[in-house]
Amino acid sequence: MLRGAHAISLDTKGRLAIPTRFRDSLRDECEGMLVCTIDISNPCLLLYPLAEWELIEKKLRVLSSTHPQERRLQRLLLGHAAECELDGQGRFLVPGPLRQHAGLEKKIMLVGQLNRFEIWDETRWQQQISDDLQALPQEGWESSERLRDFSL
Repeated sequence: MLRGAHAISLDTKGRLAIPTRFRDSLRDECEGMLVCTIDISNPCLLLYPLAEWELIEKKLRVLSSTHPQERRLQRLLLGHAAECELDGQGRFLVPGPLRQHAGLEKKIMLVGQLNRFEIWDETRWQQQISDDLQALPQEGWESSERLRDFSL
């Protein structure tokens, strides 16, 4: 279970260190192999353990390469997908084009989302949280059928 928001710094080579509490499980679960790609809805990256990414690939495989919208989704997600391996210190290199896409500089946020992490520029993350908090009362839980009965 990947959860929590973690403030992390990229090193000068563009490497990100996974928080210690997740390293052992990622090494056990996927032998330290991760896949990083763009998020098509937000200016951030998505980081999947390899087994979780393989489930995404199965879904992408059944999409039509002749349907323009389905092909775009395949092109964006698969075309940007990069395999990343944890090193001995629990770090991996975030490829340059992916860092550029998400506007990653030094300070970033690694945000657990159950089966994946989101990787955000810290400033963009703070803005996204602010936007989400402002939008929630306006939209309300009732705007989604599935959230209508959701309670905490």
